Amino acid sequence: MQTIRKHLRYVSFFMALMMALSTVWATSATAGMVGTGELLTEQRADLDRQSLLDMLERDEVKDKLAQMGVSQDQVEERIQNLTPAELSAFEQQLAEAPVGEDVVGIIVLFLLVFIITDMLCATNIYPFINCIR
Repeated sequence: MQTIRKHLRYVSFFMALMMALSTVWATSATAGMVGTGELLTEQRADLDRQSLLDMLERDEVKDKLAQMGVSQDQVEERIQNLTPAELSAFEQQLAEAPVGEDVVGIIVLFLLVFIITDMLCATNIYPFINCIR
């Protein structure tokens, strides 16, 4: 009888431990509901980001960036860090731009984004721009 009680203690301790672990695992593994709007916004941002990256592959854009002293890697990193709202506004400006001015407009817009992020202390590309903080 003593040995049965001894084994029952070990088994009950093991079962209590397993139940506690499974409870912790079950509460941490629950996924929240994702709204359709959020999903569409995220997918749209990914498409906008990819279209901008594809635009950087054009020779005119590469030449203009090289003339201005901005590396393509810096621009790609900036594009990856843009918020969905910034991407949407940027795509809207591209859609409204005349066809002949799109390359220059894109480059000017990128430079403005670089200047704004330098002013917000997010980057330090231009040494002549001081942080506003």
